[in-house]
Amino acid sequence: MGRPVLMDAAHQHDDLEINLVAEGGTMLYLFGGVPVEVGPGSVAAFWAAVPHQLVANSATRVHWIYVPFAEFLRWGLPDSLVSRLLSGTPLVSAPPAAATTDPASFAQWASDLTSGQPERHRIAMLEVEARVRRLALAAMGEPVRHYTGGAPALRQVIAMVRHIAEHFREPLTVPDIAAAARLHPSHAMAQFRTVVHVTVGDYLMRCRLAEARRLLVTTDLPIAHVASASGFGSVSRFYAAFTSTCGVPPARFRREHPRIGLR
Repeated sequence: MGRPVLMDAAHQHDDLEINLVAEGGTMLYLFGGVPVEVGPGSVAAFWAAVPHQLVANSATRVHWIYVPFAEFLRWGLPDSLVSRLLSGTPLVSAPPAAATTDPASFAQWASDLTSGQPERHRIAMLEVEARVRRLALAAMGEPVRHYTGGAPALRQVIAMVRHIAEHFREPLTVPDIAAAARLHPSHAMAQFRTVVHVTVGDYLMRCRLAEARRLLVTTDLPIAHVASASGFGSVSRFYAAFTSTCGVPPARFRREHPRIGLR
């Protein structure tokens, strides 16, 4: 719990992340190619392996919960919900649908999860799971609230990030990405790094690795097909990038994250 700090760069981690804006204004994420607002009283849940970055904030107190990926899979959530989250679409409750009990619940979970008592930990995880299920009931049919304001530089970077998110499975060049924002390639790349704080190449790699993780745990595709479907030009390059970033080779990652709860 605390006051959000703007992220220096887009980042990712293998958890289900859940946010609650308890006090203050709005958080603005760049998330998987889309700007997403999380307003006062709102709860957001998303798969954090998708590159995300907090780029603007007026919230003064926010709760964060990170559910390990293996635990999330063990919940056996509906396929439609799992597919939505792993495909990079967050769940965000509209402020009118906010639960008045959320601030007290999140504070209780923080106490339980750090108590060192297995039973309290188990109860907290059951309640977190229930909250995500309720969030899905309220938000699954609702569109994600997209950001419409901002400076021209932010809008231009959003156009490039969205283009990468929609086309990362294909061969992409710098001119392709710059064209999405109607910018000269050199200016586009400088603009991108100023806002996102990573290079276009790094961001593109993160998107491809997030897709590879998704395919490894939701399909039985051979590793070579996962590499190709994620946008990697060669299996050897995929193995090197995946192992360097995720700490284990793709086959081991699949063994450690079985397709529990998916059909």
